Amino acid sequence: MSYKSIIVNLTVDASPAPIVKLAAELAERFGAHLVGLAAADVPPLVATGDGMVYEGEIMQIQRTEIEKRLAVLRAEFERLVPTSITSEWGQAVCSPTRFLGVSARAADLIVTSEAGDNVFRAVDIGSLVLGAGRPVLVVTNNVDHDLAKTVLVAWKDTREARRALTDALPLLAKANEVIVATIDTDRDVRNSLADVAVFLEHHGIMPRTELIAGEADGDNLLSFARSAGADLIVSGAYGHSRLREWAFGGVTRTLIEASGVNRFMSN
Repeated sequence: MSYKSIIVNLTVDASPAPIVKLAAELAERFGAHLVGLAAADVPPLVATGDGMVYEGEIMQIQRTEIEKRLAVLRAEFERLVPTSITSEWGQAVCSPTRFLGVSARAADLIVTSEAGDNVFRAVDIGSLVLGAGRPVLVVTNNVDHDLAKTVLVAWKDTREARRALTDALPLLAKANEVIVATIDTDRDVRNSLADVAVFLEHHGIMPRTELIAGEADGDNLLSFARSAGADLIVSGAYGHSRLREWAFGGVTRTLIEASGVNRFMSN
């Protein structure tokens, strides 16, 4: 298994260089085709404190500004991607989450940066993971291009965690160290760590397993990841509702809101 088509999402308000360089390195590592995408939307008509509304002329100005920014991002993407990698570009003036979700049907992996507060200009990571049907790699703003040297697999015996483990196999196979850890107190889940280790060994990956002491929450997981020197956390995500979080209970929310750590999530 490998990634043969990778989408990299460029946020309109961030520098494109770090994430494009990382995505290009991944594409080179796996011999993948690289698709650069960027989108932003014009906010709908809203009333101001003076009773005014944003009307057609103002909305057109905003649209023009977005289109200019998208053109800049395209030029940067094409400049930064080596000629040894096949690539293409796509852009739209629409919801970045919707545009990326629709485009995901043509990719094995989605690479995006940490979310912003403006849903018209940045991807909603939770909605993307829930709806894309593809694994999502969320990279930090100061990401090291040599990604996935030490990978922490956050294990819980659920469909989502199993899916994430399988989706991450290409990255795990190239990691220097793979740690499969659980903070679940259920004996059967702890016993399942041995089965996961055997599964990975069949793929030529020799992991170590860990039981994380303490509370079963996201902060505990992040603390363990830092102490282990992990530069990537692999985890399952929600079930059928954003109110039902299956990866360590509330860990999904914590990982989505976290910063300073790379996260690989599948649903």
